[in-house]
Amino acid sequence: MKNFSTKYFKSDLKAGLVVFLVALPLCLGIALASGAPLFSGIISGVVAGIVVGLLSNSQLSVSGPAAGLAAIVLAGIATLGSFEAFLLAGFLAGIIQIILGFAKAGILSNYLPSNVIEGMLVAIGIIIVISQIPHAVGFDKMHEGNFWYVNALGDHQIFTTFANTINSIHPGAVTVVVVCLAILIAFLKVPFLKRLKSIPGALIAVLAGIGINEVFKATGSSWAIGQEHLVSLPVPESMTAFWNQFSLPDFAQIGNAEIWVVAITIAAVASIETLLCIEAADKLDPLKRYTNTNRELKAQGVGNMISCLIGGIPITSVIVRTSANINSGGRTKIAAIAHGVFLMTAVLAIPFLLNLIPLASLAAILLVIGYKLASPEKFVHMWRNSKKFQFIPFVVTVVAIVFTDLLMGVGVGLAVSIYYILRGNVKLAYFFKRDNHKEGEIVNIELAQEVSFLNKAAIKQTFVHLPEESKIIIDASNTVYIDHDVLQMIKEFVNFSSKERSIDVELVGFRKQYKMENSQTHVVSTSPEIKQNIGLNNIKTGVKIPSSHIKISELSNI
Repeated sequence: MKNFSTKYFKSDLKAGLVVFLVALPLCLGIALASGAPLFSGIISGVVAGIVVGLLSNSQLSVSGPAAGLAAIVLAGIATLGSFEAFLLAGFLAGIIQIILGFAKAGILSNYLPSNVIEGMLVAIGIIIVISQIPHAVGFDKMHEGNFWYVNALGDHQIFTTFANTINSIHPGAVTVVVVCLAILIAFLKVPFLKRLKSIPGALIAVLAGIGINEVFKATGSSWAIGQEHLVSLPVPESMTAFWNQFSLPDFAQIGNAEIWVVAITIAAVASIETLLCIEAADKLDPLKRYTNTNRELKAQGVGNMISCLIGGIPITSVIVRTSANINSGGRTKIAAIAHGVFLMTAVLAIPFLLNLIPLASLAAILLVIGYKLASPEKFVHMWRNSKKFQFIPFVVTVVAIVFTDLLMGVGVGLAVSIYYILRGNVKLAYFFKRDNHKEGEIVNIELAQEVSFLNKAAIKQTFVHLPEESKIIIDASNTVYIDHDVLQMIKEFVNFSSKERSIDVELVGFRKQYKMENSQTHVVSTSPEIKQNIGLNNIKTGVKIPSSHIKISELSNI
């Protein structure tokens, strides 16, 4: 019971209820967008909440069917010819994820820059707000599959649907969303309501939305919200009909190569999205805990095996549910488990009551969550507290995710971030110092502690622009690693290029394994012993500056 704590039990239950309200329409919508039975979305939501919640090491992440997998599921079902064959692919994907967990593939999440993660969170907040505005005004022509969804053809739906809302405003839905937003904001701002921690504002907002719409219907008002704008949960007429909603994988097709291709695709995408979400959840965690990502991959694998074994669609850790959990006061995994229990109980006991909930009420909850993730203060904070090489990847990530999808956007942001990292690494290849001695001016090039192939271009340009008949010392006293290509280039410069240009080159501090003879005869040295005695900054005749500050024009004037 090490991973359970009752310290935050009340706040976890409240958060679990809010996540349940958020997850319910998403489970249904993503199932429909995936071309799968609606009930399969409910199955995956319950399994993700209870099973993954129990096995996961993350205290805050919440799993479920993900919009990012919708296109893959839709294409997979079409390719394999049946939903049962696809369930087998999902089951095998779970096994692959478990193998990835044991192979410690979760370590990949440690290499995601924080500015990219921040950008991802802000982008998701923007997408939540944009995608919920149609629901808020009663335009739900494609509400089931329109939540941050890219269809099988790759056409982004959010902005198209957003534009169509102008001529489709429903006054009843607008009334509901305004009242619900007022309630939610009041619970955030009004002191005595903020102290009512046992009563979730989201629940009050949902009940208010139901009440307003029931009044509209009772009075015969044209503002009454129709069923197409309400939660639409399957209501079986008998236990037989209920059990018929479950499906089993078609294990007879395990030898089908296409099954394995789909399985590997699901495992790869689901694992990447999970690692991204876990990294984001740890960043949002008020208690600053860290998740064992390898264990998370195993938990997700078990969850996908069980979900697909009984007719559910694949699951991942999902940032929308996770952020709803954190913003609602969730602090331990009890919240995630509770949301799964609430989902299962509601489906079994009160599906007809859930179908009274206006989507506008749920849109109000998500609008508040989206604003918290993408508030203008986030941009101001990044601008004021980071340098250009951190702010630019942040903005690029935001824009790329909003206009493409999660994986593509993160990939673009990561590429830009890596560019700035490599650019900085190239500029720190060495230090450059001039010293005046009786023999004349000597250029001292001190190599960095590690010199990789990324530094080759910078060092090469320095050699090219050294003037003829100059005197150079290449100091490797502090270097513990020199890439083979760089070492070969230095050897060629010493043995050939320098002699053709009458450049006097001396080597200092090169280790025996480099097979280069140290040949210093001048006074200048930056060896550790001399640094310890006099310090580099106390060498009166020399000025030491990083290579990033060297201008080629300065070298040519030596």
